[in-house]
Amino acid sequence: MIYKRFNSPVGVLTVFSSGKGICKIEFENEKFPLEDFEEGTDFYIEECIKELDLYFQKRLKNFDVKLDLQGTKFQMAVWEETLKIPYGSVVTYGEIARRIGKPKAARAVGQALNKNSIPIIIPCHRVIGSDGNLTGFGGGIEIKKFLLKHEGVKIGG
Repeated sequence: MIYKRFNSPVGVLTVFSSGKGICKIEFENEKFPLEDFEEGTDFYIEECIKELDLYFQKRLKNFDVKLDLQGTKFQMAVWEETLKIPYGSVVTYGEIARRIGKPKAARAVGQALNKNSIPIIIPCHRVIGSDGNLTGFGGGIEIKKFLLKHEGVKIGG
C-alpha cells in the first residue's frame, strides 16, 4: 500500500492505494501508522486527488475513482447504499437500514459507517440522526458541517 498527502480545505488528507484502487482516506486528526507504508503515488492516487480537488472546487459531484473496499457483507451493503446518496442530500441511519432490507439496524449502520475507510468519496457525512442532528464523523463534526455546507445542505448552527 502506498500513500500521498493532499492539502484540502478540510486539512491534510492522506490518500492510500492498494494498487487495485483507493482503500483509505485519512484526515490529519487520525493516527494511521504511516511508517508501515511507502510514500508514493500511482494512477488511483492521482485520479483520487484530481477528483477531490474538483469536488472542493464545486466542479465534481460524483466520484469515479476505483475503490478497493474491504469489509463484511453488511458493511459493504451499507457503504454501497451510502454511495447512492446524491450530492447535497442527507438521509438518516434508519433510512439506510431500510434501504438495505434491515429496518431495525440503524445502530449497526452507524457502526458500519464508523468503519468507512474512504470518507468524502463514500459520503458518510451525508448520513444524519433521525432527529436531524449531525452525529459522529471520523474527521470530526466541524468537517462534517463544512462538507454538508459545501454541498449546499442547510444545517442548523
